[in-house]
Amino acid sequence: MKNQQLPDHHYQRRSGTNLIVRLNTSPRLSIVLIILSYVILLIVSYSLGYLVGSSFGVKDITTFVISKTSATSRHSFPSSSEPQYSKYATQCAKQVPPEFVRQTIIDRVYNGTSPYEDFIPQKVASPLLPIKINGRGSYGMIYQSLIQDVRPRTIIKFRSSLVVSATNMANLTSQLGLKTQILCLDEFHSWPVFRDLFEDIAMPNGGILLLNQFIENVITQNATESIMPVPLSASLTSEKLCEWGIYGDLIEVNGGHDFHSAWSDINKAYKLLTPGGILFGHNYFSSYYDKGVRQAVRLFARVNKFRVKTDGHHWIINSA
Repeated sequence: MKNQQLPDHHYQRRSGTNLIVRLNTSPRLSIVLIILSYVILLIVSYSLGYLVGSSFGVKDITTFVISKTSATSRHSFPSSSEPQYSKYATQCAKQVPPEFVRQTIIDRVYNGTSPYEDFIPQKVASPLLPIKINGRGSYGMIYQSLIQDVRPRTIIKFRSSLVVSATNMANLTSQLGLKTQILCLDEFHSWPVFRDLFEDIAMPNGGILLLNQFIENVITQNATESIMPVPLSASLTSEKLCEWGIYGDLIEVNGGHDFHSAWSDINKAYKLLTPGGILFGHNYFSSYYDKGVRQAVRLFARVNKFRVKTDGHHWIINSA
């Protein structure tokens, strides 16, 4: 009886049991299996993350920037399918003829009266300098070159505290016989290092007389018919210009040096650019704020499929 052979399935069950016993009693093999399980889990997690990121990640965040399209679509109200953060508050109007740009600004911003009329109020006359014009690169050959190429009827300048490059452009357009209107968008307030750069500008009662000094400089340069200050936030004013139908053939972006400020200004400026117009600005090779200007310009050009050209420390983007 003891030597009686057992059925085959009994041997199979016993063999399986022995295998389990061997596995459970082999610490080295158990460690290998645990490590292998973690590796498989890591690969699966990475694959899922990559697929989700490709569908909902950076691509959707950056492509909301206005693409290189026709002037009509760029100046029109975005469709309801576009992300909310790419929309302007109002629909852009049909372009105002260049000869009506100046009066439109006077009517809309100054209630119909030119800021140069009856200037200067007596209470601010004494602190003003007869003329205060300076600025790095504001008389570079780039201005002459761009104006000769574009022959602009309307120039828009984002940030223009002391009318430096604006008066230069006014002289250049006048020499070419162009009747060009130059709009300078600026709040005309100070910034953190303002006192280090302009110690001789008065600061009565804690206020900076930048707008008054700007107007004094324009009058001194006999450029009141060519240059018009718009003393409002450049970011908010750009939307209003779009609403009023005022666009620029040549737009200079001269704002903050950090990435976010430059990125915002460049995109808003592009909204106001006429077909074939040119955007440009300076500080492209500046190391300020981790090269923020250069990063913003390069990203904008890459998203919109433009080429970036440089001239000295200026960057240039031709939309043609």
